[in-house]
Amino acid sequence: MDKLQAMQAFVTVVDCGSQTAAADKLGVSRPVISRFLAELEEWTGARLMHRTTRRLNLTAAGAEVLPLCRRMLDLAEDMRAVVAAPEDEPKGLLRITCSTSFGQAQLTRAVADFVARHAQVRVDMVLLDRTVNLVDERLDLAIRITNDLDPNLIARRLTTCRSVVCASPAYLKVHTAPESLEDLSLHNCLTHSYHGSSLWHFTCEGLSESVAVKGNLSTNDSITSLQAALCGAGVTLLPTYLAAPLIRDGSLIPLLTRYQPMEMSIHAVYTSRKHMSSALRALLDFLAERFAPEPLWDRE
Repeated sequence: MDKLQAMQAFVTVVDCGSQTAAADKLGVSRPVISRFLAELEEWTGARLMHRTTRRLNLTAAGAEVLPLCRRMLDLAEDMRAVVAAPEDEPKGLLRITCSTSFGQAQLTRAVADFVARHAQVRVDMVLLDRTVNLVDERLDLAIRITNDLDPNLIARRLTTCRSVVCASPAYLKVHTAPESLEDLSLHNCLTHSYHGSSLWHFTCEGLSESVAVKGNLSTNDSITSLQAALCGAGVTLLPTYLAAPLIRDGSLIPLLTRYQPMEMSIHAVYTSRKHMSSALRALLDFLAERFAPEPLWDRE
């Protein structure tokens, strides 16, 4: 048995949702896929999938084996890449997705610079404030901001997402600025529906603290929270990739600066290293260099 081929078959079946779809993607027959799965189960000594006529489900053993198979395939691809000849000039279409706020604030400018450098690459940006399945929606790359990344995904960490508590000068003319986390209970807090809708998390001198917040406006889009804060509607918690330039020009005032809001990582997520195009590889390298471990927006 070619163990790597069997692992690739297993991973592809999981990603595609069926043996037939996996066979089409890999360019082999369905019986070949079935044989690879059977041989992999015999080699591991465990049943990896429950097979029914309608769908496939991972067993407990399969859920543990899947990320290990992905890791082995990635290592094999890395070995091939070390000795591979340089690729041609990047070209083709890339479909990428990220949140509306990060897309408008940071990614659009980066992508514009990238396509200016690589004239044969076209990029289709899909801005969505929800997590999408890359395979189902035919996307090449997703930018995700999270500390809870799916271990089954292939991801490259790009940089850090920091946040800041802030309000407009107009709001602070009417309301006394909070001096402690407890003071936030006295303020109208503009919250995000998915992140921190009722609790904001901080660290101070190495200790973790959380505070309950409430207000009359919650939204699933950070840009909307930003606009509401600029209108003087309340205190908000914003990513610095949005807030930093407005803090620098005085449109927003940072608050509670001795408390550090919880940081998250920004990842580039994709489905496979084996069939990565030269355009996608070039974009990944470009974004890693562009954003760097210390975020660009926090350095400007």
